[in-house]
Amino acid sequence: MSMNHSDLPFPADFAERARLLGTSTLFEASHLPCAVDSDIRRVWAGAFIAGPAYPLQCSPGDNLALHLALERVPRGSVLVVGTGNFIAGYWGEVLTVAAEAAGVIGLVIDGGVRDIAALRRRGFPVFARAISVKGTVKASLGSLGKPFNFAGAVVAQGDLVVADDDGVVIVPKADAARTLAEGQARADKEALMMQAIEQGTTTLELMQLTQWREAQ
Repeated sequence: MSMNHSDLPFPADFAERARLLGTSTLFEASHLPCAVDSDIRRVWAGAFIAGPAYPLQCSPGDNLALHLALERVPRGSVLVVGTGNFIAGYWGEVLTVAAEAAGVIGLVIDGGVRDIAALRRRGFPVFARAISVKGTVKASLGSLGKPFNFAGAVVAQGDLVVADDDGVVIVPKADAARTLAEGQARADKEALMMQAIEQGTTTLELMQLTQWREAQ
């Protein structure tokens, strides 16, 4: 299976725009409950992801679904993985190499990963709840490609996943183009505000909060 930008319901330059705007701005611009639990963080400094989701759920302590997914995931996708709230090292260097060969651009997992030095060295972006040396079994099919609630945000195949230093957001594909546009408008407004601050205007004045000056 393949995927190119013409297949996506958001602009072709979405990744560059998402990197510049950042997850905090995109979350505010979305007006949606699209933020993932803040305990799911990057596992190496500078990791960034922006791409369409491929959701899957592993059985607790079992990573067979990940191996199966790499045979059917569309190229250019981000794996978004549930684990049944079980921490173990579901992902490491071998799966990273396999994912790169399959065209996967990143991993967001509500569970553990390992081989962090190798992930960093290869530049493969991973966001996880934990780092764990514990291995997993391969005995249960799990669930591939089906929507589910991922750590506070519903994810379906093709939704826009953006992950950076601030955290992870999953924007429904129907709202992705609007969110990017509103995010840019918000960023432009904030740029003007910061310019005004540098010229001496206070944040209370800019936000029309001056009535609170005498409240303390």
